[in-house]
Amino acid sequence: MEVIRTRALRGPNLWSHHTAMEVVVSCPPDQRAIAQLPGFEQRLQARFPEVGDLHATGDTISLANVLEAAALSLQAQAGCPVTFSRTSATPEEGVYQTVVEYSEEAVGRLAVAMAENLINAALNDTAFDLAAALTELRDLDEDVRLGPSTGSIVNAALARDIPIRRLTEGSMVMFGWGSKQRRIQAAEMDTTSAIGESIAQDKELTKKLLHAAGVPVPYGRTVADEADAWKAAQDIGMPVVVKPKDGNQGKGVTVNVNSKEHLEQAFRTAKEFRDDVMVERYLPGHDFRLLVIGNKLIAAARRDPPQVVGDGVHTVRQLVDLVNSDPRRGSGHSTSLTRIRFDDIALARLALQDLEADSVPSKGQRVILRNNANLSTGGTATDVTDDVHPEVAARAVEAAQMIGLDICGVDVVCEGVLQPFDDRRGGVVEVNAAPGLRMHIAPSYGKGRAVGEAIVNTMFAPGENGRIPVVAVTGTNGKTTTVRLIAHLFTASGLRTGMTNTDGVYIEGRQTDSGDCSGPRSARNVLLHPDVDAAVFESARGGILREGLAFDRCQVAVVTNLGAGDHLGMNYINTVEDLAVLKRVIVQNVAADGYAVLNAVDPIVAAMAANCRGKIIYFGADAGHPVIATHLAQGSRTVYVADGHLVAAEGKQQVRIPLAEVPITRNGAIGFQVENVMASVAAAWGAGIGWDAIRLGLKTFANDSDNAPGRFNVFDYKGATVIADYGHNPDAILALVQAVETMPAKRRGVVISGAGDRRDEDIRQQTEILGRAFDDVLLYEDACQRGRVDGEVVALLRSGLQGAPRTSHVQEIYGEFLAIDTALGRLQEGDLCLILIDQVEDALAHIRKRIAEV
Repeated sequence: MEVIRTRALRGPNLWSHHTAMEVVVSCPPDQRAIAQLPGFEQRLQARFPEVGDLHATGDTISLANVLEAAALSLQAQAGCPVTFSRTSATPEEGVYQTVVEYSEEAVGRLAVAMAENLINAALNDTAFDLAAALTELRDLDEDVRLGPSTGSIVNAALARDIPIRRLTEGSMVMFGWGSKQRRIQAAEMDTTSAIGESIAQDKELTKKLLHAAGVPVPYGRTVADEADAWKAAQDIGMPVVVKPKDGNQGKGVTVNVNSKEHLEQAFRTAKEFRDDVMVERYLPGHDFRLLVIGNKLIAAARRDPPQVVGDGVHTVRQLVDLVNSDPRRGSGHSTSLTRIRFDDIALARLALQDLEADSVPSKGQRVILRNNANLSTGGTATDVTDDVHPEVAARAVEAAQMIGLDICGVDVVCEGVLQPFDDRRGGVVEVNAAPGLRMHIAPSYGKGRAVGEAIVNTMFAPGENGRIPVVAVTGTNGKTTTVRLIAHLFTASGLRTGMTNTDGVYIEGRQTDSGDCSGPRSARNVLLHPDVDAAVFESARGGILREGLAFDRCQVAVVTNLGAGDHLGMNYINTVEDLAVLKRVIVQNVAADGYAVLNAVDPIVAAMAANCRGKIIYFGADAGHPVIATHLAQGSRTVYVADGHLVAAEGKQQVRIPLAEVPITRNGAIGFQVENVMASVAAAWGAGIGWDAIRLGLKTFANDSDNAPGRFNVFDYKGATVIADYGHNPDAILALVQAVETMPAKRRGVVISGAGDRRDEDIRQQTEILGRAFDDVLLYEDACQRGRVDGEVVALLRSGLQGAPRTSHVQEIYGEFLAIDTALGRLQEGDLCLILIDQVEDALAHIRKRIAEV
């Protein structure tokens, strides 16, 4: 078995709505049915019993099916929430496409590699360390997935249907799209004040500001050295707390310091973490964390330091081991509790209690193992949200507002929160930016609080989901013009619009990237831009195959048409039916309240309506077409042409726009442009654009070489008509021929090359069509033959002209620009020349230069 290719599908894709690994696997004849491999299944089950019943996958179980089952089950055993997988045979004998869902891409890749290793171990009867493999998967999953604090916010956003995108390998996450996006990092929002965060890190300044606001705080000051620390402790009065001035997570903090020796040791401990050290009055009581979000107290927890209780039998070390055996305790943040560390700090804390690691505490004796109660060092949290007195809650909110934090962890030490506290019975000892949320989400004791939901509700008002209108456009021909026109209609309505197509990426009409940008990477970049109110994406087959979609769903999906010349024979897409299954992915991912805009005249496209969760807008020039007529009769949205008008109808309501007011259709004479306009109008209608803006956009959209390069750009050259177009498949060529035949000409010529990545029959068919419509044909070979040898494409084009009924003159030239110059040099007044360009921008610039010279 050979794994030929592995790629991550990062959005809705050909196979499912889930993120998934797609693996192309080649199996030799003897491995296409494991029944032909004596003892293999028994050896596999011995190494990995949880792989499951392989016979449930079908009668003929290949090693590709085994890879699928193993990769999915390994992830499931490692604790990943995955359920979907499938394996399909390709038309290529012995080659399979295996798809396995993943929740974290790195974990999915590793699971596929481990599944392959498992299969090889079973084939060769060698060892496979299942425990080590699962440990590696679990560790990797914990390393790369979001922590509990960020994860709770993300889950709350998903529950509100807010799209999310992880921006870094850490905890920075974007919610929503474009101009409606918000961002967080851990428990900080994009509105969190950097100054507030800086103040919170300065413990002395924090206390000064809180004291000014009337919030009780323990008296203390920064100290220079051990001698100064002892002097401060004497001034304040024992016991005291020694801690780093700008510490976090309780690092370097020593509480309840009662002696000079203990204070000097505490000073040295704090000095290990920060240069500046504080000494402040020790407040007796319990350690409480009050969580403030916005202007409300959302949760509260009592934190207890890591401790064990003696039983008169076990040593302290043994008691710690027993506590750490609790399955709720782990080494990271994925569990509700963290294992207690038995280190030098713990030993020092034992010494203060006249104990050692091998001491046996008496039954019921409480043994403290840390100076602080942080969960990250093994402490526990008990939810007390319902016990907090309103005055205590008010002081916590005042503290957060005084510091300037919208998400704030207020640390309070007092006997309890049932009664108000003051500087004699408690106070605020710290204010924390980016507070940990785990103690509130999954406390050790008591019920969890909806902290993530509270943060999301602070970022997004009720009913808002952070989404902007997204239109996805696919098909064989007309995609780029349709995308550009839809974007123009959005702009006419006042929306700042982002657009991707095969020419580049555009934000508010400004090009930000060039080249073929019809894939998901470019679309994700547009959704990332904070100045985008609406987005229109050309969604090409290659990007969908390679990565899936860049969005979880769209408001409108447009399918212009499907043709046989659209890269068939590549990536196992061999028929128009295969192509339809791929391109209907955008239709399958239309929002429930959205629309699929479908070409009613194309039966394969029209049939995609069955795969749409939203509503359908059909378009087609002929109102009498059965699909159009039925849709009209049902009162559903329909766009068609009647009496020289574009008509948009829904029930008894109609909007009529004269085609004479739509310049790119040339009074309705250019049929394929009429189709593009119908699709665009339907998409804008489905996205909620008003009719005044649609009318204005149609009037002002110029199909020139600047606005729509390579899309039926018309020039005048010495009284002759020159048309430049990027058409490069039989359907596009046929549409172009039908268009130019409506334009008068004394003599017609065409300049054409061919894309080498098309099938032979598709290349030949282009000149078969042209040979029936043009007097002169000039064939050229461009610089990039896309895998073909020199002369091969031109030979195929020449063969398509054999027996051409109209063509009287055929010439072959090497080089696109030389071919253009040759064709222009032959033109006489009244002639027409169609130039099928390859290097769109350069070729158009060359044509403009020649025209300017005249």
